[in-house]
Amino acid sequence: MSDSLNAPEAPQPGEQAGPADHHPGVSVRHTRAKGEPRFPDGPKADPAGSHFERRIRSFQPRRSRVTAGQADALQRLWPKWGLDIDGQCVVDLAELFGNDNPSVLEIGFGMGEATAQMAAGDPGTNILAVDVHTPGQGNLLNLADQNGLSNLRVGNGDAIILLREMLTPDALDGLRVYFPDPWPKKRHHKRRLIQPEFLSLAATRLKPGAVVHCATDWEPYAEQMLEVLSAHPDFENTQDDGGFAPRPQFRPLTRFEGQGLDKGHVVNDLLFRRVQR
Repeated sequence: MSDSLNAPEAPQPGEQAGPADHHPGVSVRHTRAKGEPRFPDGPKADPAGSHFERRIRSFQPRRSRVTAGQADALQRLWPKWGLDIDGQCVVDLAELFGNDNPSVLEIGFGMGEATAQMAAGDPGTNILAVDVHTPGQGNLLNLADQNGLSNLRVGNGDAIILLREMLTPDALDGLRVYFPDPWPKKRHHKRRLIQPEFLSLAATRLKPGAVVHCATDWEPYAEQMLEVLSAHPDFENTQDDGGFAPRPQFRPLTRFEGQGLDKGHVVNDLLFRRVQR
């Protein structure tokens, strides 16, 4: 679904479009010189660049219009609450958030509404939310600003690089992966995020007892998640019957999820605990 309304008129010769020329809800169409960054003080287009090998990726970058409000949030708030995942330094989460509260990593947050609700409902937990969707990054920063959510930080880039290169062992108190791309075609299953290799990496960054929480409305992917997590030696199912978990109250029922449920889609939650080894 498009997040923009009608585009503004193009600037006249000699004029340059900018945030002052736009109104909230109107997409930004700024003519940039070659090589000029899209948001000079905001997230980088490709923070890791060519520093790391080009592996099979579990995400597909989406290019869509950024509204004036989202662009303003990216410019104003990225230096304060944003993190470019470049793989070039180790992140101290206590320093990043300015406290020693438990920290969880959320991979893929869409437009950020559910993430903002969870942050507001649990201010004692830090949430590092990572995505590559620029409008969603701007929207989540806007929500954090409007609601005073100081326990939110927004990461831009590949979560695998963040886990592998930028986080220390036992840094995380939880991992959330909600409605990841199911890659439904069989030839694309290798792109699914929840794989044994990913779980082995995540386990090194999760404290013993930390919970991996996944949710999906794609039943074949849910079955694969359950199979892969159940077979992994570093995790145990929190459900005594070894199956799916009821949706925890802290995970909001989003508008799109509700629409899916109305259509008969089945949403499955999985809650697995990092075991002590």
